[in-house]
Amino acid sequence: MTRVHVYATADGFAALAGQWNALLQRSAADTLFLTHEWQSVWWRELGDGELRILAICDDDGALIGLAPLFFALGPSGTVEVALVGCKEVSDYLDFICARGHEPACLRAVVDFLKSSDAPAWQSLALCNIVETSPTLALLPEMLRAEGWHPQVAFEDTCPRIALPESFDAYLASLDGKERRELQRKLRRASEEVAITFTTEAHALARDVDDFIALMKASAPEKAAFMTPRMARFFHAIAQAMFDVGRLQLAFLEVAGARAAAYMNFLYNDAVLVYNSGLDPTRYAYLSPGQVLIARLIEKAILDGRRVFDFLQGNEEYKYKLGGKDVSLYTLSAQRG
Repeated sequence: MTRVHVYATADGFAALAGQWNALLQRSAADTLFLTHEWQSVWWRELGDGELRILAICDDDGALIGLAPLFFALGPSGTVEVALVGCKEVSDYLDFICARGHEPACLRAVVDFLKSSDAPAWQSLALCNIVETSPTLALLPEMLRAEGWHPQVAFEDTCPRIALPESFDAYLASLDGKERRELQRKLRRASEEVAITFTTEAHALARDVDDFIALMKASAPEKAAFMTPRMARFFHAIAQAMFDVGRLQLAFLEVAGARAAAYMNFLYNDAVLVYNSGLDPTRYAYLSPGQVLIARLIEKAILDGRRVFDFLQGNEEYKYKLGGKDVSLYTLSAQRG
């Protein structure tokens, strides 16, 4: 028998701070986007609607599950239940359940959603759930039993590189044409560029501003995406990740000018490639974006990382660099 404590305000993040990440590490959904830092910053900067954080405990009072949910108007104009973080800027999401306790945790979520304690809602939309998640295996049948008409739909792909023991071995794994082209670009740029990283707290805000400027310059759609609200989120999440040692903010510089940048995150044995920017009008002959990402792959290998995760999107360059797809799904339901 489980017991559920429901937090209806952001104070729940503070109340659960001491247990959140420890539970996440015991779950099948262990990802940076479900950490306490990410979830609390996302809600503070981008959240709307009514928050409900379900803390699910076993008979002995031990925390075995967390379900950070919010209830807000969806695209159809009716109230939709979603996971905190859904969806633009959080690449992987799920419920946080201790391994082996997934059925009990998901049952507790369903029982809450059908109770009078939940805000009135008409649809459920759980985005960015990875293909191997127990949620996809277990929750649809529970929803179906309630008459809620679940659907599981492919949403996006996250190409990943399984990193070998050396950069030479990585290069050898690429298609011959792609390998030769990348080696040529690296040689051409080797004497003209410098790779720098944000390591000092006093430089972080300035460096994030530079990153945002490069991101906006790189493509019209990125410029449109980077609204003032989103810029505040990027500053806030960069600060939060810097504070816990998970931020990798890298620049490629030519004669002291910043020509390309990547904002990545470090989590467990993986590098998560979150977003990028470059100046498309200067230094194009050096292919600064491609050179920088290759050097970051090299660094990941030298640092002993095992995965280089390009996160969501099927852009061609990810596959040229060796990415292999992991699929994400949306689990949705209409309340009967």
